[in-house]
Amino acid sequence: MSFDTVIRGARVVAPGGVSVCDIGIENGVITALGASLDGAAEVIEADGLIAMPGGIDSHVHIAQPSGPGVEMADDFTSATRSAVAGGNTTVLPFCLPEEGQTLREAVAAYHAKAEGKCHCDVSFHLIVIKTDPVTLGQDLPALIHAGHTSFKVFMTYRGMALSDREILEVMAVAREQNALVMVHAENEDAIEFLRDKAEREGNTDPAYHARTRPVPVEREATHRAITLAEVADVPLTIVHVSNGEALEEIRRGRARGAKVFAETCPQYVTLTADDLDRAGFDGAKYVCSPPPRTTDDWENIWSGIVGGDFELFSSDHCPFRFDDSAGKDVPGARKSFRNIPNGIPGVETRLPILFSEGVVKGRISLERFAAITATNHARLYGLKSKGAIMVGMDADIVLWDPELTRPIQQADLHHGSDYTPWEGFEVTGWPVRTILRGRTVMADGTLTGAPAGGHIARGAPEILL
Repeated sequence: MSFDTVIRGARVVAPGGVSVCDIGIENGVITALGASLDGAAEVIEADGLIAMPGGIDSHVHIAQPSGPGVEMADDFTSATRSAVAGGNTTVLPFCLPEEGQTLREAVAAYHAKAEGKCHCDVSFHLIVIKTDPVTLGQDLPALIHAGHTSFKVFMTYRGMALSDREILEVMAVAREQNALVMVHAENEDAIEFLRDKAEREGNTDPAYHARTRPVPVEREATHRAITLAEVADVPLTIVHVSNGEALEEIRRGRARGAKVFAETCPQYVTLTADDLDRAGFDGAKYVCSPPPRTTDDWENIWSGIVGGDFELFSSDHCPFRFDDSAGKDVPGARKSFRNIPNGIPGVETRLPILFSEGVVKGRISLERFAAITATNHARLYGLKSKGAIMVGMDADIVLWDPELTRPIQQADLHHGSDYTPWEGFEVTGWPVRTILRGRTVMADGTLTGAPAGGHIARGAPEILL
């Protein structure tokens, strides 16, 4: 056989297990796995390295409308540059309609923002904030048919949160069209009650972002979302689960027979609510929703990662600049926590943190790492040719140095934000080469060429087939 590229001598993490072998690539596709593969135009020597399926981060926010006077720190160029530097070959950002846009108009505009600018492949989730006849009867079915087979609904954020009845109407479309609903589960009324109380009492520092979004508001909304999905008879994904009580609701739902999938993120095993209570305005760097919890909840989340309760480990990358009046320091943010833009950067650090805290520390296997960072994302979100190192799949491969140790530092990162919440956090295990459809797009933390990614239309979630 002849190949465009052979990766030689890596420990390969494949669906059948881990073995040392060569990987043969032709026309961007894996065509052989075996010993002593010859006849390649390019040979990548990978002794001592681990070959993983390219990371798929199925929860990122890029170039998304963020409110008056607020700008997200990443466009598609910087976000996908950061993604490949962190070992990702596909990301799934969210398309949010702006005021006055139909869902189809929003998708067309979002495609225009991404066209020709992506260093990795992308595929868009939809965000449904209206349930009018045009959205549910025309736009949403047409967009699902065009390959946008997942969409997110919110139970929080004024102007975006849907009522229970509206969520059921959206779920009905998902059932009819074989699409998957994702839910941000926090109780908006309870949050507003606690916010108003905090402000009346003069408690306006960043720490009160976490204190007004306590565990019960997430636990209740998680239970309610699962119940609504049972009523509508649809699968759903609960995104960014932050604590053990919400995870218990998911476990109970599954025990009843509900088809519910769960996602968590690095912030829920490495950061705490105390990070929002830093001196001055520094706590704003850690404002995200749901907020980080406690070290006890780290152990609860790890139990779900280790035990298989979480199918997905994503970043919820939502970057803003800290020292910027169009970012975290937007006018009004220092007067009240409710005005601080909500989100933290993390697409580049997701995989190294999990590898170091999970694989290196013996909590999870290489196979489990590959599953919750790539394979399950591909299966659940209909990326049919991605997520695994096997013959016939896209040659999306990341080579890891499992012994490389260094601290996370903003100076080394590639995102558009001006800080990282993990400054100084020491990590062992780093991606040293990212290969997208057979082409090296990152080597030793440096981009190797112009943007080579594109948009991927997706099929139905595998669970529905």
